Amino acid sequence: MTDSEKPTLLVVDGHSLAFRAFYALPVDNFTTKDGQHTNGVYGFLSMFVNLLKAENPSHVAVAFDTSRVSFRTREYPEYKATRSETPPEFSGQIPLLQDCLRAMQITVLTKEDIEADDILATLATQGEEAGFEVLVCSGDRDTIQLVTDDVTLLYPNVQGVSQLKRYTPETVMERYGVPPAQYPEIAALVGETSDNLPGVPKVGEKTAVKWLTQFGSLDVLLERADEIKGVVGGNLREHIEDVRRNRALNRLLRDVELPVTPQDLVRRPIDAQAVRDIFARLEFRALLPRVFEASGTDAADSASHDAPAVSAPPSVEADAVALAAWIADAPEEIAVTVTIENGRPGRIGLASLTTTVEASWSDDVQAALAEWLTADAPKVMHDAKGQVKALQRAGVRLGGLAFDTLLAGWLIRPSFPDKTLAHLVDRYLGEKLPEADPTQLVPETEGATPGQVAWFTLRVAAALRESFEGRVGEILTDIELPTLRALADMELAGVAVSHEKLSGFSAELGARAERLAADAYLAIDREVNLGSPKQLQEVLFEQLQLPKTRKTKTGYSTDAAVLADLQDSHPHPFLDLLLQHREATKMRQIIESLDAAIGSDGRIHTTYLQTGSQTGRLSSTDPNLQNIPVRTEESRRIRSAFEVGSGYETLLTADYSQIEMRIMAHLSEDPGLIEAFNTGEDLHRFVGARVFGVTPEDVTPAMRSKVKAMSYGLVYGLSAFGLSKQLRIDQSEAKQLMSEYFARFGAVRDYLRSSVEQARIDGYTETIFGRRRPFPDLASPNRVLRENAERAALNAPIQGSAADIMKIALFRIHEEFRAQGLASRVLLQIHDELVVEVAAGEWDTAERIVRERMGDAATLTVPLDVQIGRGPNWEAAGH
Repeated sequence: MTDSEKPTLLVVDGHSLAFRAFYALPVDNFTTKDGQHTNGVYGFLSMFVNLLKAENPSHVAVAFDTSRVSFRTREYPEYKATRSETPPEFSGQIPLLQDCLRAMQITVLTKEDIEADDILATLATQGEEAGFEVLVCSGDRDTIQLVTDDVTLLYPNVQGVSQLKRYTPETVMERYGVPPAQYPEIAALVGETSDNLPGVPKVGEKTAVKWLTQFGSLDVLLERADEIKGVVGGNLREHIEDVRRNRALNRLLRDVELPVTPQDLVRRPIDAQAVRDIFARLEFRALLPRVFEASGTDAADSASHDAPAVSAPPSVEADAVALAAWIADAPEEIAVTVTIENGRPGRIGLASLTTTVEASWSDDVQAALAEWLTADAPKVMHDAKGQVKALQRAGVRLGGLAFDTLLAGWLIRPSFPDKTLAHLVDRYLGEKLPEADPTQLVPETEGATPGQVAWFTLRVAAALRESFEGRVGEILTDIELPTLRALADMELAGVAVSHEKLSGFSAELGARAERLAADAYLAIDREVNLGSPKQLQEVLFEQLQLPKTRKTKTGYSTDAAVLADLQDSHPHPFLDLLLQHREATKMRQIIESLDAAIGSDGRIHTTYLQTGSQTGRLSSTDPNLQNIPVRTEESRRIRSAFEVGSGYETLLTADYSQIEMRIMAHLSEDPGLIEAFNTGEDLHRFVGARVFGVTPEDVTPAMRSKVKAMSYGLVYGLSAFGLSKQLRIDQSEAKQLMSEYFARFGAVRDYLRSSVEQARIDGYTETIFGRRRPFPDLASPNRVLRENAERAALNAPIQGSAADIMKIALFRIHEEFRAQGLASRVLLQIHDELVVEVAAGEWDTAERIVRERMGDAATLTVPLDVQIGRGPNWEAAGH
């Protein structure tokens, strides 16, 4: 059999390469919305896909260690003992990687008490004997011993796993001066730092190779150790047992009992849907087509990039008269797509299930469609808010929005929403939306026209409706679509912001940062770059000899939270100045982003994201108004720049008092919490009196702070350890505090326990109104993923219900203002607060509407308390 006719077996050390990938890719760039780091998984899969394409193996397996404990640690407990703790960011990545590989139909192998390299050695040996060309991919140099004429080692370079060096018998001989089988003998003499195997003092690689060349083998060398002269000879004889131990430990097992043979590892077609699902969980959208491409033609039928491009009905170019006639003859529900050019309509496409029409926007088209567009006739759109705003700028207020496929897809899959219509077409129709390549000057494939996009939108909407479960459809119709309408008006209105105030504050912060930097330099007698982690590491841990912080890829952590803890435990003037400098710089960046966003009308027009969270909370972008700090001196200065606009009288602010705790009381039905809210007492003073066994009057500020942290912490799954860290108290005291709390408010404990257990059974949590959030990781064997899911499942019904209540209040206020013909308007929704611009003479009416609609947004067993403020700017209107 010639080499070209041999089957190729690829065996990969999963742990080794995933760990290298983890350090090769920046952690912060690979984090899911759930907070799961994925850089190790992404880096490994990128390498693996390239490897599959380049080598095209016929048989594949990936092996993993089960733990740091193996038969080697029993023989030598210090084996690998000096390796640092696994970085917390790496935790949970190996099980996720294994899930990805299984979805790709790649065999994953582990064995208790055995290391991955031993599995690789066994398969390589069996494969060579069975006539395979074997490729071993590992970052462990011990695998060099496996290299033969039929076994090649692919070894990653220092940059990570993007480049692999091929070790054949010739390259091993060239590099080390000995055949591959003797490389472990060099390692036995020199020692292996990474495995904590000390070698012979003063013996390096050159000396080891010279001895092995002279004596022929390690065994002969040790038998004739007396012939080695000088200090190194004495060292060899003194450490001869270490050498024998090293050689015994670095010898890979070649006869591990495995559940498979090389012949069983034949590549199989990937499970395309399983790959899409887990890649969606991990947010690996760009990697998906590469995996399908590397899988070959077997997966082509179900791969998203090869999904059939279904021919939409040809779009008929119509004039205004033809458009009106088409609408008159069309079925009741029509899909609409509006392209946007410079913020206004460019073209409009309309579709039924059988026909499509479209036209460039013009005065005639607007006149022909205006009555239908503004009427309640049901309309289906994808990502409607931008199109609604474009129509409104043209003077058309869209009515009858009955379905938005982007919102519907997010409601079904809030943790991994499909962000484009093409993704939804792929997932729910199994088809490919024709899209032009934006990188080509003359695209080879024309994209779908607006009318055809509308046709795909209409069909996706039907598929999404069939996927709705429970009350999810009601959430779309009764909460999200009315909220979309209100948000569109809020974005168009914007909020007046003073450039003078922001620029003045920015200049102050700039001067403050310069002073703090100068003082910091004096504290260490030299200038450094305060934004350079490398230089800060040298100052903090070498010059100042402060305790080392958490280890990262680039050294020891210098992030703000870590340094704040360090300042608490080991205060130093430089640290204090550094943290103040960072705060001033960060605040200045926020201010400059706000200042840059002020439009020509003197107002900031943020964009609200309905699909930006998994719980239903709104977020904002361009600029982000959610990141303005709360209740600090700097935040007050920033908020004072948000002013009442010309032609209006004042700003009104309104927010819910302790809404999440009120929802907790309602859901848990705890009589103590319900009593506190219904009697109007200060919640935390009331709870403190119960927990500490004193009268409400005797609850000290410290007691109140502790129970407040406890109450809100429970909503977010706070542990005794987390509570102790937050309050800076002993963990034993935190445990006692939790015990006392649950002894007095047992229904809260029972609710929290039962909600997670119910979610484990159902696979999802549900808000008061029926919004669902799936939690598949509650059943995960991965402890890190499972515990993260448990904490999130505690909070999801509470935070999600709060989000629903705020949205209901928002759009009802917005609708009632319009219904009563008020000029007053809602401008902002930030966290649990609304900001309203009140027209002259409308305060009493506006305040009543806001208070009533916020108060009756939900019917709970406790009242929804609304706090109202008034003033010429956001800060002055605070309460």
